[in-house]
Amino acid sequence: MGVDLKKTKQTIIDGKAVLGIEFGSTRIKAVLIDEESAPIASGGYNWENAYADHIWTYSMDDVWAGLSAAYRDMADNVNKEFGVTIEALSAIGISGMMHGYIALDKDNHLLVPFRTWRNNITGEASKALTELFNYPIPQRWSIAHLYQCILNGEAHVPDVRFITTLAGYVHWKLTGQKVLGVGEASGAFPIDIKTKQFNSRMIQAFDDKVKDKGYGWKLAEILPEVLDAGQPAGALTPEGAKLIDRSGILKAGIPMCPPEGDAGTGMIATNSISVRTGNVSAGTSVFACVVLEDDLSKVYPELDQVTTPDGKLVAMAHSNNCTSDLNAWVDVFEGAVKALGMDCSKNQLFETLYNLALKGDADCGGLLSYPYISGEHMTHFEEGRPLFVRSSGGTFNIANFMRAHLYAALAAMRIGLDILFTQESVKIDELLGHGGLFKTEGVGQRIMAAAVNVPVTVMKTAGEGGAWGMAVLAAFMEAKAKGETLDDYLNQKVFAGQEKTTLKPDPEDVEGYNVFIKRYLEGLDIERTAVTCLE
Repeated sequence: MGVDLKKTKQTIIDGKAVLGIEFGSTRIKAVLIDEESAPIASGGYNWENAYADHIWTYSMDDVWAGLSAAYRDMADNVNKEFGVTIEALSAIGISGMMHGYIALDKDNHLLVPFRTWRNNITGEASKALTELFNYPIPQRWSIAHLYQCILNGEAHVPDVRFITTLAGYVHWKLTGQKVLGVGEASGAFPIDIKTKQFNSRMIQAFDDKVKDKGYGWKLAEILPEVLDAGQPAGALTPEGAKLIDRSGILKAGIPMCPPEGDAGTGMIATNSISVRTGNVSAGTSVFACVVLEDDLSKVYPELDQVTTPDGKLVAMAHSNNCTSDLNAWVDVFEGAVKALGMDCSKNQLFETLYNLALKGDADCGGLLSYPYISGEHMTHFEEGRPLFVRSSGGTFNIANFMRAHLYAALAAMRIGLDILFTQESVKIDELLGHGGLFKTEGVGQRIMAAAVNVPVTVMKTAGEGGAWGMAVLAAFMEAKAKGETLDDYLNQKVFAGQEKTTLKPDPEDVEGYNVFIKRYLEGLDIERTAVTCLE
């Protein structure tokens, strides 16, 4: 995907470039692509969630500051590279962390602070709704949050007139349209695969369940409209244009596609929307998505059932915790390097430490880590305490230390995949990886292959991540209007000739990981004790 500078410059001048923006867990990223879906420029803004009153949240002020900063960073890079200013675009797409709870009243005011996917505070609601629907309702889902608010008797519930996700909220503020793409919607409330709409039987069951509360709303009235990939989802309003570009240069009227979640954009970024394909996104959280040929035989609390952006059924094994604790340890090592007066970039430090992990023992020398910054539903923790443990007989060195943290970052997800591959006998040909874990060439890929015992492929565009995938979805609107399917569009236009590398599982690594995961499961009581004893 080389960039022709003269052609790309004209694409930008003509307003034919497409913008994708993704609100990730630690970074808001904006990616601009050309008419061949090649990345032109990107920009970003770092942000962090806050833990306030036992709720993981983000400030809405930070949402808008981050949106404009990421766009400005991208636009400045365009100006430096091509000497032009962005005035118009062909299309825009907004993506964000899936799930969570944003509730608005009749005047569209936020009723409570945004509750993110990271909260494990809806266990009672999750269990009750799973039984009511006979369908897995994880704690992260929007409907679980709403029902938990009902069970808690929270005062704001009677005033709710709209609930949505972060991507849906931002999209609404930019367009005035209260909609979600079907993939994002599938993490808010169950989807009927046949209609690609919210499941009407389950909506009725929910309404019947809360009928005695006497609320002035029914569930269908407060949920967003569900749209398929490529459907028009409104246009950028003048107010929305100023939220993105505070300079006022970006013009209103730009078509916008349905907002999607980070799982859906990961599927697009790895071309994993066909049956027998799967992808894994590994960053702050880690989740593997496998497109199913058939329904699962029964309900598993460890597995979400969501959809691709074009409505195919997907099994998702999601872990709340992945690289955050690992990154914190790298920060500690960075502090030691600086204290010694040495000059070393963060990228160099990551690369050095990650590659050291490959020199460790296959089973990490008996070392053990739990990277539980927050709770972990896979192992039934409402709260977490990051923890590193070793026995006196373990082989404690830097290589094993790093390897143990990389292994642990994938351990909770592995539990869900074991169910999928062993109990459900689901077959896939490979997993396609993207996210921060794969930035150091070959390392995350090899660790992932050991954890899942499946070949792992990384594409050249994997570094651009979900924001690039969101831009591709926005660009697809034009092809959809001409009758193209998303599968054909991706295979024939976006990924034709795409560079990629595949690593098969190393048998010694697989055996070592199996030893590690057994130790991990047996040691969970250590983590439970830490949660009890440490504030």
